[in-house]
Amino acid sequence: MLSGLPKQPYDPNVIVGFDLADDAGVYRLRDDLAIVQTLDFFTPIVDDPFDYGRISALNSINDVWAMAGTPITALAITCFPKKGVDFSILAEIMRGGLHVLTQNNVALLGGHSVDNEQIMFGYSVTGVIDPNKVATNAGARPGDVIILTKPIGTGVISTGIKFAKTSPEVAASSVEIMLTPGKSAAEAMREFDVKGATDVTGFALLGHAWEVARASKITIEIDSSRVPVLPGALELASAGVLTSGEKTNREYVGEDIEIAGQVSKEMRSLLFDPQTAGGLLISIAAERADVLLARLRENYSRAEIIGSVVKRGARSIVVT
Repeated sequence: MLSGLPKQPYDPNVIVGFDLADDAGVYRLRDDLAIVQTLDFFTPIVDDPFDYGRISALNSINDVWAMAGTPITALAITCFPKKGVDFSILAEIMRGGLHVLTQNNVALLGGHSVDNEQIMFGYSVTGVIDPNKVATNAGARPGDVIILTKPIGTGVISTGIKFAKTSPEVAASSVEIMLTPGKSAAEAMREFDVKGATDVTGFALLGHAWEVARASKITIEIDSSRVPVLPGALELASAGVLTSGEKTNREYVGEDIEIAGQVSKEMRSLLFDPQTAGGLLISIAAERADVLLARLRENYSRAEIIGSVVKRGARSIVVT
């Protein structure tokens, strides 16, 4: 669809545009200052409206953190029916979102709402960054290793919640992970001068890794046995509790991937499972990886080295 749009005039201040499907756009204002802009909203994935608002806020802000930026302002995006649903639910959703914005020093400036049968909520977020410190999905280099800061599986667990197939313990664990901010990871990325990163959201671990590989013109090798998984996620996948996004993510990556036959069907499903407020996927030189991993584990206990970056091969992604 985007390929049919007319080409924009060249602007030297556009550091990151939409051409490489990165997490956010980056526009240079001065030699030492750029703005980071992103937008995201989605339908409810948990039963509690306050938690839904909090998760929506973090999911939106994470795109700024994924670029190693600092979020500063937000505009709310609300789709809510005028009839049939009590407005107190909307108040709780917005209270949850505001709670997260306040915790992370992000100023809510306003927003926009529309009458819609399907509830949706999120934010447009603006951040700031030094133009020389931007992390993008084009920054991975051969010799790097790949770190994932959070376990995967929120998609199948949220689907399980929707159909009353997820236990309270499994749901609580998933919500806790989704509510873990990417702020500390962004701070660590700036400290270690990380140039290659993305966050894992709707296109799943493999979809977003594929975007990194394509943008960086390299191949990413992922060891599936090292990918952290949320408790209960494999069992739900085994029971056929999958999202529609799992299928579309497989189609998105297409044939540009090689997966070893020993990787289980359930694990393959989770690798293509859409995530909400997922972890950051960070590419860093191998000799610095252990130190960064130790730093990340101060706030992300299940952060793990899950793969490596090699020269471009026959496929963008190889899963062992």
